[in-house]
Amino acid sequence: MRPTPDLVRQAIFNSLGERVVGARVLELFGGTGALSLECLSRGAAHALCIEKSAKHARYIEQNFVESALPAESFHVRVQDVFTAVPQLAAAHQQFDLILADPPFGEKNAGHRSTSLSQALLDDANLPLVLTAGGLFILGHAKRDALTLPPPWHERKVLRHGDSVVRFLTKD
Repeated sequence: MRPTPDLVRQAIFNSLGERVVGARVLELFGGTGALSLECLSRGAAHALCIEKSAKHARYIEQNFVESALPAESFHVRVQDVFTAVPQLAAAHQQFDLILADPPFGEKNAGHRSTSLSQALLDDANLPLVLTAGGLFILGHAKRDALTLPPPWHERKVLRHGDSVVRFLTKD
C-alpha cells in the first residue's frame, strides 16, 4: 500500500473544488480510503471504495467509523478492481468521480506500459461507470508513460515528485 501523498491529495481537492459536493464517488485501489473519506468530508453524497486486501478494508472501515460521517454514505467492497468494475457496469451503476491511485508500475521507456494505471485506461467497462460529464482522476508514476486510448481525454495534469495525477473525461 502506497498512500497518496498529502500534498498530492490536497492539490487534487483544490482542483476539484465544489465538484465534490453531491457527487457519487468510486475509489479504486482504496488503500487507506483517504480519497473516499476526503470526498465525503467535502460533501460527496456517497462513496464506494474497492480494496482487494481484507486487512486494508478493515482499516478503511475503522477510519470511516472514526470520521463520524453518516453510515449510509459509504461502502467498502473487498474485491479486485478488475472484477468489480465489470460488475458495476453490468449493474448500470455510475459515478460522477472515479479516483484511482494504484500501486506504481515500472519504468516503461521503449514499450507500452503494463501498469495497473494503464490497465484501468484500457478497461472497456470503466467508461461505462463514469457519468456523462464525470471525471476520472488517475494517479501514476512519472516514469510510467501511459497511452490514453479512446474514449479518454486529458483535462488537467498535476505533477509532484514522482507522482502524476491526470484528470480525464470521456467522449
